[in-house]
Amino acid sequence: MSTLRLIRQKLFATPLDAVITLVLAFLLWRALVPLVDWMLLDATFRGASRADCVGDGACWVFVKARFGQFMYGLYPVTERWRVDLAGAILVVSGALLAWKALPYRRALAIAALIVLPPLGIWLLAGGFGLRPVETREWGGLTLTIFISLYAALIAIPLGILLALGRQSRLPIIRMLSIIFIEFWRGVPIVAVIFLASILLPLIMPAGIGIDRLARAVIGLGLVIAAYMAEAVRGGLQALPEGQHEAATALGLGYWRATGLIVLPQAIRIALPAMTNEFIALIKNTTLVLIVSILDLLGIAQAALADPNWVGMNKEAYAFAGLLYWLGCFGLSRVGLAMERSQAKNEKR
Repeated sequence: MSTLRLIRQKLFATPLDAVITLVLAFLLWRALVPLVDWMLLDATFRGASRADCVGDGACWVFVKARFGQFMYGLYPVTERWRVDLAGAILVVSGALLAWKALPYRRALAIAALIVLPPLGIWLLAGGFGLRPVETREWGGLTLTIFISLYAALIAIPLGILLALGRQSRLPIIRMLSIIFIEFWRGVPIVAVIFLASILLPLIMPAGIGIDRLARAVIGLGLVIAAYMAEAVRGGLQALPEGQHEAATALGLGYWRATGLIVLPQAIRIALPAMTNEFIALIKNTTLVLIVSILDLLGIAQAALADPNWVGMNKEAYAFAGLLYWLGCFGLSRVGLAMERSQAKNEKR
């Protein structure tokens, strides 16, 4: 089928389709042309100060001048290699584990979950041979990724346990799981982060303090765990009862049947919803600004306070928004690829 014929069938099949296509094309043209002019054609890319921005378009000189802060926050320049190393380890590990032909893939994945989280904290925070860097110096994209990953490490396993607890036949476990899920789902995330920064130090034993960043990560992790639990519960309810009965007939106990048969299928069904919750987690990291933690959006707002760059609001928010969009869109593509891979495995 030729391209012109395909376009005609998809966009101009009927007079109504033609009208809708033309109207949408006109609206896109009116919106995109000025945007492209501002972002690219009339924009300023070269220079080092506000004085170099003389056109009517975007002043990307501001982003170039503040690029280090957008990426690292206030992290010491001489120690940024540690952030780069942590990011490289994360990317390489993810790429290797995504390789299906990797020998001992499952064992390596478990090892990565055990080793990489403390390794990342050690590289960023320092100690044991590295210069300590306080979390108040962290920021930018580095902090956004850190909060997202470590909150997810709390939310995913806790969410699975809560989903199993809500399906439990033991009344006490089921009731406690329901109370936990409904409480955290009913409280605004902003309030959770704010209260976590205030209440956690009060309930901890004397002499034991919790870092401000850790409080925000714990608060976000607990809230997202409640939403993850509902996503996994949907997957559990979608499984036919025969799966449980077949596992029992094979002589498997509850935990073996759940871990080997029930839970893998439920997570496969719930994967789109879980991916959506993780995307929501990435966007909700911007709420940590309420407790003076400068993530990517917080650094963008802080950069605008510089009197040398007054009026760069559109450039700051456009660049930050682009980074968020790239991260969330990339994650959605990864989730889609996992779904397709699992669908192919089911057909075999």
